[in-house]
Amino acid sequence: MKSVSAKVVGVLSIAVFALLGPQPAYAGCELVTATHSAPTRVKAVQTSQALALQSAYNVQRARGWSSVSLSPHPVAGDPFWKAVWPNGVPPKARLEPDIVTAHFYTTCFRGVVVPFVCTTGSSVCGQ
Repeated sequence: MKSVSAKVVGVLSIAVFALLGPQPAYAGCELVTATHSAPTRVKAVQTSQALALQSAYNVQRARGWSSVSLSPHPVAGDPFWKAVWPNGVPPKARLEPDIVTAHFYTTCFRGVVVPFVCTTGSSVCGQ
């Protein structure tokens, strides 16, 4: 009886693998965010996304992951001057539309001291 059930389990395992194929084994995910200000919106977007990517690599090193994947994760704007905007970015300061790429979700707003500020979010998953 044991050998029959072992064969059934083996056949089922092969069938599942054949149907689903190899699946990546993720060790976990972590949200990274980065905020940057700049004289232009384009520069603020580029720099906040570059900082988010750098944060993703830092997470990869800290967790000992051999590889990571990034996916966009919505985030609220993160003002530097929280004393001026203690409840976050007011709607009148937000700049639309948000910028969503394959790896990043970026929201921008007019700064208190600088013209443009952007906050980027990304979910970093590794193995």
